[in-house]
Amino acid sequence: MALKNVNVAMIGQGFMGKSHSNAWSQVGKFFDPPALPVLHTVYGLEAENPALFAQKWGWKNASTDWEATVHSPEIDIVDIVTPNFMHAPPAKAAIAAGKVCVCEKPISATLDDAREMAQAAAEKKVPAFVWYIYRRCPAVAYAYEMVRAGEIGEVLHVRASYLQGWADENIPMRWRFKKELAGSGAHGDLNAHITDMTRFVAGLEVEEICGAISKTFIQKRRVIPGAIGRVQLSDCPDTEEIYEDVTVDDAVLFLTKFTNGAIGSYEATRRATGNKNTNGFEINGTKGSLKFCFDRMNELEYYDARRPSGVQGWTTILATHGADHPYIKNWWPDGHLIGYEHTFTNMAYDVLKVMHGEEPVIPLATFEDAYQTQRVLEAALISAEEKRFVKLDEVR
Repeated sequence: MALKNVNVAMIGQGFMGKSHSNAWSQVGKFFDPPALPVLHTVYGLEAENPALFAQKWGWKNASTDWEATVHSPEIDIVDIVTPNFMHAPPAKAAIAAGKVCVCEKPISATLDDAREMAQAAAEKKVPAFVWYIYRRCPAVAYAYEMVRAGEIGEVLHVRASYLQGWADENIPMRWRFKKELAGSGAHGDLNAHITDMTRFVAGLEVEEICGAISKTFIQKRRVIPGAIGRVQLSDCPDTEEIYEDVTVDDAVLFLTKFTNGAIGSYEATRRATGNKNTNGFEINGTKGSLKFCFDRMNELEYYDARRPSGVQGWTTILATHGADHPYIKNWWPDGHLIGYEHTFTNMAYDVLKVMHGEEPVIPLATFEDAYQTQRVLEAALISAEEKRFVKLDEVR
């Protein structure tokens, strides 16, 4: 019997639009979802030429009116990939219309919007999820399963970092450098990912934050009028030199105490020269430890302290065995590595499963989960600004 089709509308384009388009178009080829997604409509600004994007990435229709797109009775899933300040309006509209909503991270640019989005989804009982895709690296998903199976015992330490080095003096002003559009800088963009990933894997919630520091290394950036996408100053040598203030962080570091008494450290920066997209964690428990680095995303490192002392040592697990490691059986034979783009397809599969009453391979980050992560991020910014300990109970 033919599977039911579900129509997807994507609000936004850009880098994430490519990732999501690929995921929705690939999921029915590699997985057996309970319904097949149809790339129905993509929304973009006129300057972005959504018709050209639609033609290239396989969308049936293009739109410059997001409200009409979201409210169309033909749409079943609304996928939001806009800049952060524009997450809340289409998400709330989609939820009010009873449509499944999936949104890029962080859930929004402000804590107030994040709270309202989570409350709206809970009240309407609409499936609503955030694309925290590092959960869907098979190695990270397997780490989640190992912690729940007791393989490292009680968690004592969590340390996580997300290091990028792209935001040097050659990068002009972009929406990511403006607080009113992004909410925050490396903090919301990068610390959001590792906060969700470690909350997910360790199964712990933050109780208190301290020792936070926020730093903006480049205070002003040059404006390139009409620039769209990843333009650099070297691409536009003859433009007039106009500068605007950077109003977000380039780096944020903070310390945490978890509800079980464990402690943690987090670091996110866009100025870690030599790092492209290095993110991961080390989690230490009473019986063992786990390490993950996205630079080697198919690998998970495991230390089993229960083994005889003479043979204790870090074991590198190649997380490509279909019988054991989540999602892998739908991709390639053992040892055939997967990449960044596969994590989005893995998530698209779980979204389709959940919206049809089935259990996901591993839990999805709901709007409520993403709101809890946003509370942690907000507490860190308060700690950095006021130079004090901040109880998470203060941040609602």
